[in-house]
Amino acid sequence: MTNRIGRWLASLGFTLRRTYWKISTVKPSVVVVATTVVALALFLLAGGVYDILEQPLAAIPFGRKVLFFYPYTLQAQAVIESVGIMIVYAMGVAGVLLIYQSTKYAYKPRQAFMMLLSGVVLVLIAYIYLENLVFSKLFPPQQTS
Repeated sequence: MTNRIGRWLASLGFTLRRTYWKISTVKPSVVVVATTVVALALFLLAGGVYDILEQPLAAIPFGRKVLFFYPYTLQAQAVIESVGIMIVYAMGVAGVLLIYQSTKYAYKPRQAFMMLLSGVVLVLIAYIYLENLVFSKLFPPQQTS
């Protein structure tokens, strides 16, 4: 019994060294790393940490109806708003990537122009939506009673 434990402890160092070597020399794909970094950046920029820490309301159940809570202040944020902003930021990043990819089609002008146009449209839609959201929070519609 003690001989088996002794052999296990003797080979433990070798196993740990081999595991450490495998972990330290791993080379993940560039696409996987880039996608992970962009997703993390979008999560942070859209307020994902705020949503986790503050746990704001997304909707309030009211009988058989669901009332969506939309805060009209810059300091407050709803979960639905964060998800929408993440989607809009992703759309902007996709537009920038399309603009970048369009430069690779120099010998196919039609395809390059279509990709450039699609990228510019996506970036403009994202910009207009975000500006509209900020202005709707800065200047909320007046309630008339």
